[in-house]
Amino acid sequence: MLSVNIHSRSLNPNAQALSNLAAHAFVFDGVQCASMEGWLQSLKYPDQQEQEAVCALSGLAAKQYASRRRSRHAWQKRGLLCWQGKVFLRESEEYAWLLKRAFQALHDQVPAFRGALRGTTGFVLQHSFGSTDQYKTVLTKAEFCKLLTSLRDQQKARL
Repeated sequence: MLSVNIHSRSLNPNAQALSNLAAHAFVFDGVQCASMEGWLQSLKYPDQQEQEAVCALSGLAAKQYASRRRSRHAWQKRGLLCWQGKVFLRESEEYAWLLKRAFQALHDQVPAFRGALRGTTGFVLQHSFGSTDQYKTVLTKAEFCKLLTSLRDQQKARL
């Protein structure tokens, strides 16, 4: 079966649009997010104001913000991430549910994202960048592809 590598610099426009770095504005739990990357990076910061500021950053800007902050790896020491004052154990089902809800919000609110996902029908989704270790990243390659595939399957079932 053919595959598509989800990446912001892919030659495939659907793969680009599905990247966490893509500028897709959506609202999650009442917070305006400029991209999925902004939301994901925000989970590293316990302060809600800082979270909202990071959420407002689009893709690469969010990633760069997190890489400049000394506290960016603090969450890894204890395996804890935060969203709106609630602390999540990185390996927990509760955290997996949070990820699923965020991706569902993106899917439901952004027609371009839904269209790009539909455009990958018949392909296995892959992500060659990122980590496979859940203690080093807020979203592993496998989690990312599983979430996208699940959303695509859900789309297909609705047709």
